[in-house]
Amino acid sequence: MELPTLRFTAGGFRYRLNPEWPIGRPSKLRFCPAAASITNGTNKGPNRMFILGMGYVGEFVAQDLLNQGWVVSGTCTSAVKKEKLKKLGLDVHVFDANHPELEVVNILNQHTHLLVSIPPCKDIGDPMLQHAELLRSKLNSDCLQWLCYLSTTSVYGDCGGAWVDENYQPKPESELAKLRLAAEEGWLSLGHDLGLAAHVFRLGGIYGPGRSAIDTITKPEPLSAVQRARSFKKFTSRVHVADICNALNGCIHKPSPGRIYNIVDDDPAPRIEVFSYAHELINEKWPSRIKKIVIDEQYTEKGSLRGEKRVVNARMKKELGVRLIHPSFRTGLQSICDQIHDHPSSSSCQESPSGP
Repeated sequence: MELPTLRFTAGGFRYRLNPEWPIGRPSKLRFCPAAASITNGTNKGPNRMFILGMGYVGEFVAQDLLNQGWVVSGTCTSAVKKEKLKKLGLDVHVFDANHPELEVVNILNQHTHLLVSIPPCKDIGDPMLQHAELLRSKLNSDCLQWLCYLSTTSVYGDCGGAWVDENYQPKPESELAKLRLAAEEGWLSLGHDLGLAAHVFRLGGIYGPGRSAIDTITKPEPLSAVQRARSFKKFTSRVHVADICNALNGCIHKPSPGRIYNIVDDDPAPRIEVFSYAHELINEKWPSRIKKIVIDEQYTEKGSLRGEKRVVNARMKKELGVRLIHPSFRTGLQSICDQIHDHPSSSSCQESPSGP
């Protein structure tokens, strides 16, 4: 099967991301029962989240928590990103996880919750866990009570297309997947030693506004090598960023120390099916924007079941009480499409990472 690729006229469009959008699941429960307030002497305050690594997911989580009245701080790797995040009301520190500054570690220690969203480095592993002894000596559970490490379903490895849940024995194949599994164990161990409610989220392929099949199709650049490799996969378990926030809200309200959760939707569909639907949405909303339609073989379905898996999310639903906002890529892509506003004066589409 071949899928046409679109080329647009000079009048492109881009996202208008509204910081007031509620990202996570609406809920009257705004605060974690285990940490409804923190005490510093006689002063009490709201829940405080520290996010190590405010990338794509971290930024959405931060905005969701701000909307709920949390105090949110965290780290990023550049001054440019810091300025962007500061405008959203976030207290952000430029931070090198390979050489953590004690000042930032001390600030982290003043928070009730910690979200770790820093990927492992090749030949090194998790950069923060290199300094596990420092963290054990500097962090304490007087204030910090909850921890979650964001991992990936790639730790399961080659499952031949089988359905896998959290009880399936991980068999990571790539070096980075092996380092992810080691990081999971490291953060759970650190959380146990510190007396924290520590959790691991194994995320499927992440997509959302600015990072989706719609963005991939409308970008003028060709697919990267990684994206082309994904085209060979028959199954991809994915999750909308709003449902990552959704699951985190559930975990904060129902902490379960040492627990691992698969965070995926209900539909591990092939990439070609996702791109076909994205193409339909684009054609329906912007037919006049199409300048030329060409056949592009980079979206052709190929390959075998090697490395394939279909990831089960039953534990997430049962234990965290999660009701998926986007149980399928179809509602997820539709919502992304609905959030795009046409900008006739724009010369190109928004440049952003593309999703699965």
